[in-house]
This record gives sequence, structure tokens and C-alpha cells, in this order.
Amino acid sequence: MKILEIKNLSVSYGVISAIKELNISIEQGQIVSLIGANGAGKTTLLKTISGLIKQQKGTIVFKDEDISKTLTSDLPKKGLVHVPEGRRIFSGLSVLENLMMGAYFQKNRDQVNNDLKKIYKRFQILYDRRHQNASTLSGGEQQMLAISRALMARPTLLLMDEPSMGLAPLLVREIFSIIEEINNDGTTILLVEQNAHQALKIADYAYVLETGKIMMEGSGESLLASDEVAKIYLGG
Repeated sequence: MKILEIKNLSVSYGVISAIKELNISIEQGQIVSLIGANGAGKTTLLKTISGLIKQQKGTIVFKDEDISKTLTSDLPKKGLVHVPEGRRIFSGLSVLENLMMGAYFQKNRDQVNNDLKKIYKRFQILYDRRHQNASTLSGGEQQMLAISRALMARPTLLLMDEPSMGLAPLLVREIFSIIEEINNDGTTILLVEQNAHQALKIADYAYVLETGKIMMEGSGESLLASDEVAKIYLGG
């Protein structure tokens, strides 16, 4: 079953065309990775799906509903949640308050408390520092908080933009392990990543984006084995 289908999507910044007639689809339960050089349009695509940028043409269908004109603030209630590039935690709030912001639309308090317990079980450091100001966390801890805040919204589709950016290699491996765990728990993931090797390694399916167009697509395994992808994106 397709959880997300994008058809003939075009997005421009003024006279500059950022995405051109783009088509992608995501099956429920998949990890789909989107790789490409800086400026290829990856972040623009996620922002357009999230309603932060409006497309010139095309449709975005999420769970059989066209969300092209849906308000960004209404998407989490539908199950679509975005972890933006740069973490974007609420630095004036505590770790716990950040997590509760993720649960803003959740009405069942028992469910929220259970979700909070799961987060604390997965990320002990967030429990230990739950009353600290979120700005006092390290970069890796802030990324864990950003992901956890998104999970508190109970997404069916999680958009993740550069979750490993700026992290030490050991933390990068941990973040990708966390992404796989989230997927194994039933959440579909659209992942934008500069770390192409890791992104393809965990992907069920992947797209290569260049100057706003899909240039290659296939299973993560097949793109990982591609000489062309290796030469351009994997340093091969």
C-alpha cells in the first residue's frame, strides 16, 4: 500500500526552478532514502511535503488524501511529522517540555505517558536530563530529542532531514540504528541524508536527486552496488 505518492511536482524560488516534474512513491513500512549533492532539492522536497513551501504544480497524496493545500499545522494530526535539518529544538524549554510539545495534538493522556516512558527507555540520557534546558544538550543529544519529540506525535510517516549532520562517527552509527528501530516499530520513513553510504545501507528503496530531478532509483542495495553512485556519492 502506498502511503505517499508525489506526482509531477514542480517547485520554484522566484525564477529559479528547484524541483522539476518530480515523481516518487513510498510504500507503507519502508525506509526510503533520498540522496544527492547540496542544492539538489532534497530539503525543498521535504518542506514542500510538509506544506512549508507551496508547489507550482503537481499533487502530494498522503494515505489516499491530497494534502497539497493542507495547512502545515494540520499534518501531524494526520500522521505526517517532519524532523527538520538542524534539529530546531525549543531552546527556551526543558527536555520534557520539548517532548510534550510533540504530543500537543494527542488527547489520550495515558497514551502520552506511555509514549514518554518508551522514549525514556530508549534514550536514558533524555530521562536523566528531562528537567534541563534543552539548549544545554550536546549536538547528538539534541538530535535524539528532535527525533523523540517527533515520535511523541505518533507519526505514520516520518520525514527526516540530515539527522546525522555534524555528529561524530560513533553517534552517526547510533542515529542510523535508531532510525532502523523506529521503522521496525512500524513507522514509515523518508530520509534525506548527505551520508549516502549509510542512507542506502538501511533503505528499502532510494532515489538520487540532481538539480531537482530524479536521476536514478532502485533498492538501497542496488544503488549501493552501482559504480555510478559510488563514483559520485560514495567516494568510490
